[in-house]
Amino acid sequence: MPETPKKYDLEERTAVYGENVIKFAKLISVNEITRPLISQFVRSGTSIGANYCEADCAETKKDFEHKMGICKKESKETRHWLRMIATACPDLKDQCKILWKEANELNLIFSSIVNKSKKKIGH
Repeated sequence: MPETPKKYDLEERTAVYGENVIKFAKLISVNEITRPLISQFVRSGTSIGANYCEADCAETKKDFEHKMGICKKESKETRHWLRMIATACPDLKDQCKILWKEANELNLIFSSIVNKSKKKIGH
């Protein structure tokens, strides 16, 4: 289902992830349980790319680290919502796993970027 862009192009990768989040959200049948899960999932999953774009254009190192920290937080939150969706919609569990793995990879990448930035001299 989800397309995987080139690993090194984070702007494109996070944009494609957001697109895949939207496509997947459309497959979830809406009821009183899934409605808030879908909303939260779409917000966190699509904000990863938006915050990455902001980090990429940050004017200071502190702002960069802050925005990358938000990317890290949003990717972690997206994993949480995918877990809840998999519980609410067991028939979508396999697709949730695919999206969960990408959110996890993005989280690890953002964690590494933040850690490396903070270790550089001048922080």
